[in-house]
Amino acid sequence: MAATPPVCDFGWKAPDFSLPGVDGKTHSFADVSGPKGTLIMFICNHCPYVKAVKDRIIRDARDLEKLGIGVVAISSNDAAAYPADSFEKMKQEGYPFPYLYDESQDVARAYDAACTPDFFGFNADGELQYRGRLDASRSEAGPRDLRRDLYEAMKRVAETGHGPDEQIPSMGCSIKWKTDA
Repeated sequence: MAATPPVCDFGWKAPDFSLPGVDGKTHSFADVSGPKGTLIMFICNHCPYVKAVKDRIIRDARDLEKLGIGVVAISSNDAAAYPADSFEKMKQEGYPFPYLYDESQDVARAYDAACTPDFFGFNADGELQYRGRLDASRSEAGPRDLRRDLYEAMKRVAETGHGPDEQIPSMGCSIKWKTDA
C-alpha cells in the first residue's frame, strides 16, 4: 500500500542520531552533513518504489555531493518481518554514500518518516527545507527526462539556504514498523 508523507515543516531542526553503517562505521548527523546542507533518505532494499529509481537516487546523490550536500540513507524497516531489509542484505546494495541501519526505529520515529523513499533536505544550519519527491516516478521509473525535483530543490538549498515553496510529497511503501507481539 502506498504511503505519502506530510508536507515540509520549514525550519524544523534535524534530530541527531548515531547509527551503524554498512561500511562498519557509526555515523551521526554531524558526520554526514555537508557544508551546504544534508540529504537524509529513508529507503529500504525491497521497496518497488526505491528499486525503480535506485539509479536516479545514486545519480542525484553524486551530483548533490559535488554541490556540498552531504548524503545518507537510512533503513528502518522491521528486518524480522522483512528479511530482504536486514543489515546483512543492506551491505549488498552498493550505495556510494553511507547506508545506515535504524534497528530500533527510533530515528525513523524522530523524523516522522512515513514511506520509502522519504527525502529530508536540510540547509547548512540543519533546518528542514525540502520534504518532497525525487521525481514523478512511482513504483515504476518514469521517463529519463523527468524533472529532477529533489536535485533542483537541494541545489537551491545549497545556493540560497532555502528550499522551494512548492513541493510535491514523495510516495512509496510505508515504513514497516515492528509490532508489540
